[in-house]
Formats: sequence, structure tokens, C-alpha cells
Amino acid sequence: MYNPKSLKAEEFINHEEILDTLKFAEENKNNMPLIREILDKAKERKGIDHRMASVLLACDDKVVTEEMYELARQIKKDFYGNRIVMFAPLYLSNYCVNGCVYCPYHHQNHHIPRKKLTQEEVRREVIALQDMGHKRLAIEAGEDPVNNPLEYILECIDTIYSIKHKNGAIRRVNVNIAATTVENYRKLKDAGIGTYILFQETYHKESYEALHPTGPKHNYAYHTEAMDRAMEGGIDDVGLGVLFGLELYKYELAGLLMHAEHLEAVHGVGPHTISMPRVKKADDIDPDAFDNGIDDETFAKLCALIRISVPYTGMIISTRESQNVRARLLELGISQISGASRTSVGGYTDEIRPTDTEQFDVSDKRTLDEVVRWLMESGFIPSFCTACYREGRTGDRFMSLLKSGKIHDCCHPNALMTLKEFLEDYASEETKAIGNKMIESELCNIPTEKVRGICEAHIKDIANGQRDFRF
Repeated sequence: MYNPKSLKAEEFINHEEILDTLKFAEENKNNMPLIREILDKAKERKGIDHRMASVLLACDDKVVTEEMYELARQIKKDFYGNRIVMFAPLYLSNYCVNGCVYCPYHHQNHHIPRKKLTQEEVRREVIALQDMGHKRLAIEAGEDPVNNPLEYILECIDTIYSIKHKNGAIRRVNVNIAATTVENYRKLKDAGIGTYILFQETYHKESYEALHPTGPKHNYAYHTEAMDRAMEGGIDDVGLGVLFGLELYKYELAGLLMHAEHLEAVHGVGPHTISMPRVKKADDIDPDAFDNGIDDETFAKLCALIRISVPYTGMIISTRESQNVRARLLELGISQISGASRTSVGGYTDEIRPTDTEQFDVSDKRTLDEVVRWLMESGFIPSFCTACYREGRTGDRFMSLLKSGKIHDCCHPNALMTLKEFLEDYASEETKAIGNKMIESELCNIPTEKVRGICEAHIKDIANGQRDFRF
């Protein structure tokens, strides 16, 4: 039985409820009075549920789709303005005991070189990332209790936070590692992590078990209930995501939104982020083998629907996607992107991009400076801000600020100040010129006069060598 308040995976992600939802959506995809009612509700900017979103997804009326896109653009602007948060993944180890058939790190892959960073190698990777200008990392590791125990992850986090190179500092470490225990989540919280990220891959239980034939990840319930354990362990910022292309996308959207509804119903706060990866080629993985690939237009529609359905969540797109796809999705809801990513273990210290230990092929291979300049030329403010996490504005405290609109008095000046840091320390002359002009223009968009004045003063301080101001 479907119950969003249940702590059992098969009750809050209920297969029969999803099938009923998809049937209802197909039957009502041309029901214009209902569709109009759904769009009107979406305009309240409080979200719509999985059933309503599924009706909009099934509807192929071009006028409705365009109205949906315009609404997604406006909601993104209302909640996140024109800011885009920057981050980079850091792969610590590709040792893994799971048999996931879509990932080249699966343990049956005997020709991929296995590698685990030492703390000195972690240090060198972090310095390379700091020298680009990154302030926020998402650490990644395969699931292997011998090679990658939690103690190793915690040691790496401590190393990352300890490194201060020139003006560089990693101020927020998000963690994307395998589902674990409440006790371990408490340890991660105590280590000062930001968001705990765990992709579901697919919400279809039968497909999930087939895609994860061996290893601890085979346990669908344990994996799906991980966010509840993380919340119990004190981590109130969690990030969801499915790997689009593994299962039918209509099923996945319904399941993803049900998971968000579940977190809101049980914990009073939904997902801090939702990621949108698609299956990509890597080593011995052929994405065409999964037979559920989605085209760019469908991908764009999914992005817009997630933004409309969960208006407060941060939405992430990675360098799996091309520059063109990323550009389109930035307009429709994406609020965080990676830049200059290397998806191989130890990849940032290699002058030539290594491919032998990549988790997936990188489509957007531009430097961070190039991505930052592109964003600004497209009208977006690249933000390296980590202030909310460091000021304790996480979980329901962050969401209440976001939903009230008061977050703009924090996020907008923080974005401009961290952009100024990047321009002073890492940018090319061309990027610096464009960025300083943008900062001058965007200062007037800070809502409160007092905050604006303080921000202007801090930006001058940054130009004179001071660092790390925040609201």
C-alpha cells in the first residue's frame, strides 16, 4: 500500500501507485481542464505531486509544453535568481565490490586499472583543484569495505579541509558514497560534510535488482531507505538522483518525485539537491545496451518538470552532458554545474586527461575559466559560495529562507564576493574583465540597501587581498 510517511521503501516508492499514476496520466494527457488546473497550481510555486507531474509529462501539446518551460524558467529565477553554483567531483578510489552493469567500476571488470589515492595524492589533487579556483567538491568512491572503509573516507575529508594553498581552500565537501548505517552517517556529519548524495539509479525494484546483480548494492530497500538513515544521523541536506536511461523515464520521474514527497512528509524537508545524469559510455559500458535512452527534448522536459514539482531543490547537471545540452537546461531549472571535471582517480594532477579509470566519458571538457566566462556571457553569475553550510543554514533552516525569498539577501552578495575571489586569484584577463563588469552591474540587484553597502565594501577588500567574507 502506498504511504509517503512509511519508512519502508516499497510503501513510499510503491510500484502499484506508480503504475496507477502512469495509467491516469495516459488517460488524461489531453484533458485540458485538468491540465489547466495543474498548471495553475504549479504557478503557486509550492510544487505539484508525482501524479500531476506525470500528466504534464504525458501531454504532448506544444502550447502546454512551452507554458511549462516558461513557468520552470520563472520558478528557477524566483528561487535561485541567475546564480549557478560551481563544484567539481573528486574520485578517491575505483575499488568496488558491486556488480552494477552500467558502471565500469563493477568488480567483474578485470582490465580497468584499480587505484586508491593516498593522503599525499589527495593533497595534490586538492591543490590542483584549488589552483583552478574550486571551493566545493563532491567526493566519490566505489563501495569496498576493505579498500574504501568509512575511516578512509573520513581521513580524506580531514585532509581536504586541512589544505590551504595560496588563497585556495575547499570550504564544502559533499559526499557521494554507498548507502551506510545511521552510525556512519553521524560520523560523516561530525566530519563536517555538506550534502550527502546518493543516486537511486532506478526506482523500479525489479530492474534495480537486475542492474545490481551482486554486491551490497543489490539490496533495493537498504539503498532506497538510505536517506532516512542519513537524516536520522543528523545529515539534513541530502541529494537524490536517478540515472536516466536505465528504466522508462516516466516511471523514474514518478518514483523520484515520490521520494521527494516522502522526505518532506517524514522529515519536514525535501531533497537539498536533485541530480540529472544520463547513462554515458565508459570503458566497457555501452549506453545503447539499456534500450531506455532519452533524447534531448525529453531530457529538457524532465528538467522543467522537476523544477516545477520541487521548486526549492537545487538541480545539478554534470559534464556528462555537452555544452549545448547544459546551456538549455540552465534555462529550465539547473542551479548547480560541475566545471573542468575529471572522472578518473587522480585525474587532476595529470597534464593530459586520463581515460583509463574514468567512471564515464566527459562531454564538456572546457577549463573552469572557460566555463565561468561562458556562464557570465550567458547572463549567469558563477557562484563559489559555501556560506549557508558554514553558517548552519542547512535542512529546514535553509528551506525556510529559500521559500520565503529572503535567501536572496544572502546568496546574491555571497555569489558576487566569491566570484570576485575567483577573478582576483584564478581568472584569465578576459574573464576578469567580463566578471568585474558583471559584479558592478549585479550589485544593484541585492534587495536590501544595507546588505548591498556591506557587499560593495567587501568586494573592495577582496581586491585589496582579503578573502572569505560571507553573509
